[in-house]
Amino acid sequence: MSLAASRAVLRHSTFAVRRAGIRNASSTSEVAGAAKEKAVEAQSKASEGLSRVTSSAGSAVSRVGGALGKVGGRTGRLIGAVQSLIPPTVYYSKVALELGKLVVQQRKLSPPDVATFQSYFQPLINAVRHPGSLLSSTANSSAVSPLNILNRVRNLSTAQWVSGVVITAEAIGFFTVGEMLGRLKLVGYRSSAPAHH
Repeated sequence: MSLAASRAVLRHSTFAVRRAGIRNASSTSEVAGAAKEKAVEAQSKASEGLSRVTSSAGSAVSRVGGALGKVGGRTGRLIGAVQSLIPPTVYYSKVALELGKLVVQQRKLSPPDVATFQSYFQPLINAVRHPGSLLSSTANSSAVSPLNILNRVRNLSTAQWVSGVVITAEAIGFFTVGEMLGRLKLVGYRSSAPAHH
């Protein structure tokens, strides 16, 4: 029995229960009690049908998975690699979702309103709809000119220059430490070839 058929049986049985309860009962409490019993019975039958459908679908999926597992060669290795990636992907996506929920709850975050969303993505939408307008607007813009960029650099304050130098030094330091960790040496790379001096 398919999912649609089990839903149709459930709808039909609840409708028949209501009609029969109204015809045979003399008071509203008797109608409610009879309808409730019939509805519970119909719901249990529908859930049994639904469980049978899901179990048969599960066995069909396992048969397909078994058939794909028997494929050999490059295709079989590709299928095996993809199948081995599915469980960790599902696990880490669930972990990321739960972590995101915790962050949203702790920070009391809420999604942006529609006006903010539209104002943020409107330039992107316009660029997709009219790609030629993007090129013409940047070519005419004075913000891109080399003279304007040079004037901005000249007008930087001392504090801005110092923070730029500090950030650059940090980036170079992190890169250097990463290289050292990657090579597992302070200077040079490990090699089995003799050194030429």
